[in-house]
Order: sequence, then structure tokens, then C-alpha cells
Amino acid sequence: MSDYEVFNLGPTTLQCGLTLPEAQLAYKTYGTLAPDKSNVVLYPTSYGAQHTDIDWLIGPDRVLDPDNYFIVIPNQFGNGLSSSPSNLAEPYGKGRSPRFTHWDNVHAQERLLREMFGITNLALAYGWSMGGQQALHWGAIFPDRVARICAVCTSARTSPHNKVFLEGIRATLTSDAAYQGGRFVERPLRSLRAFSRVYAGWAMSQAFYREQLWEKAGFTSLEDYLVRAWEGNYLRRHGEDLLSMIDTWYASDISDNPVYEGDLERALGSISARAIIMPSTTDLYFTETDSEAETRLMPNAEFRPIESIWGHRAGNPTHWPDDEAVLRQAVNDLLGA
Repeated sequence: MSDYEVFNLGPTTLQCGLTLPEAQLAYKTYGTLAPDKSNVVLYPTSYGAQHTDIDWLIGPDRVLDPDNYFIVIPNQFGNGLSSSPSNLAEPYGKGRSPRFTHWDNVHAQERLLREMFGITNLALAYGWSMGGQQALHWGAIFPDRVARICAVCTSARTSPHNKVFLEGIRATLTSDAAYQGGRFVERPLRSLRAFSRVYAGWAMSQAFYREQLWEKAGFTSLEDYLVRAWEGNYLRRHGEDLLSMIDTWYASDISDNPVYEGDLERALGSISARAIIMPSTTDLYFTETDSEAETRLMPNAEFRPIESIWGHRAGNPTHWPDDEAVLRQAVNDLLGA
């Protein structure tokens, strides 16, 4: 039996102009909803992740406390649980999957919260990486309904350099002989393993590898780390789902919608939520400089970098309690206020 629920969205028109006859949003909740519905924390998923990959930081002594808050993890479109290339019925799927955007994700999440739970306002939108992109989209699209935002190792708009990385991993996946006619005709083991190793080189900092910090994460060698932590992670996923989430990440832009018509400065300026923006000082995807430039345009945002050599994974520190403590303090500062 699955450990999550599925919200049936019914016919859903996506930002790309196509309509899914039966869109689905998989989600899981933690904690108890307050009678006045004032304790809601939305925690969207990151690239390649499902709710079980990120709910480690939910607990009484973790970053998000379910004893005080009702935490909702919606699985983003394309991650294999919500509507994704791997589970779409024809005429979609098999090389005909629509492109999902965070506009689609956020509007599906809004419907889930409102129609299933009667929730219209968020105490906190929390997210790391692509989850942080969704949190910032919430702040721009529904500015009067989000009280606080904690956006970790992320961006309001995917930068050109970040797009170069995405082009690289897309090319790695699609170079497999199994990729034919816009889809994988069999499991692309070779390219999934290559993809994982390319990803590992970007996700962690140079200092992480120089200081052999994989040992602190319980791995016996660099090769052990690459095989078990990275290949093992992405071999769980369907190749076309990974490509779908690359497309979503690539297109991420809080201003690319009918509300802001590409005006990023206006979109950032509309985020009225009290926010803490937390890049990692060694993140190669979402750089500290890019993040600071975006934060300056948000009227109620604090720029609070994570001083860490764990690169992008400083924002999801499953093996490093020092970075987790920094995240926990930020959430406490936001919710305590």
C-alpha cells in the first residue's frame, strides 16, 4: 500500500496549452491542521525527489515540527507519483508528454489545499532547490496568501549558467541508444549511470571532494559514494520523468506568466511575505551572487547564506547536522515571529 494520497484534479489545462483529461497530484501530510487553519506549511519536492526523499527533516527536533504545524508535501508533476510521463495515459506519454511548469504545480497545489482541506493561506512556504522555486512562485502568484517563505539553494528565475548544466544532463540522458523518437524504448542504464556522475560533480563543491567528506556520510571511497549515493539515487527514476523535471527547472521563472508578463523585478517586488533566502556559499547551481541580486528586489526578504562546503546539498543536509541547524534556526526565526 502507498504511504501517500492522490488528489484527482480532473481535466486540467496546463500552461503549455494542452489539457490532461485526468491530472493527479500525489501528496502526504504530517501533523494536525489547526481549527483555524493557521498552521499550514507547504513543502514541495525537489528535482528527482518524491516525498519520502525529503521528509527526513520533518520531526519534533528537525527543521519542520509536525507537533505544531500541518505540513503538506505535494509531489511535483513529473516526479513519477503525480502526473508524469511514466504514468500518463494515451494520447500522452510515450514521447508525447506535455511540458509541466511551476505555474502548473502551484495552481494544482492551491486547488489541493483549498478543495481538500479548506486552506487558503500558508503560514510558511518552505522549499529547497526546485521546491524553493515553487515556494517563490507561491509568493509571487498568491502574495496575499503566503505569510512567510524560506527558500533554500534556489532561484526565482533559472540562470543562464544553470541552464548550461541542465543542457548537459539532458544531453547525457538522451545520448543513450535507448532514446528513440523522443522517448526511451527501454531502460537507459548506461546514460542513467553517466547522468548520475555528471550530477555528482555539480551538486557537491570542490572542497567537499578535496576533503573527502563522503566519509562523513558513511561511504568507504569516492567510487562507493558515486555508485551508491548517486547512481543508486537516479536509477530509481524513469528517464522520461527526469527529462520532464529538467524542462520544468529550465523554464522556472516567477514572472513568466500572465500576471507579470516576464517582468522579474515586478514579480519579486510583489512578494510581500517575510522571507529568508538561503543560498549555499559553495552552490554551483544557484550561486550566492545570483541569489543576493534577487533578494535585493524582494521588499521583506533577508539574505542569509549557508556557510558550507557541501555545495548544493547544504540545503538538504541529510548527513551534516551543522547545516541542518542553520536551516532549523531560519525556520524558527520565521515562525517564531
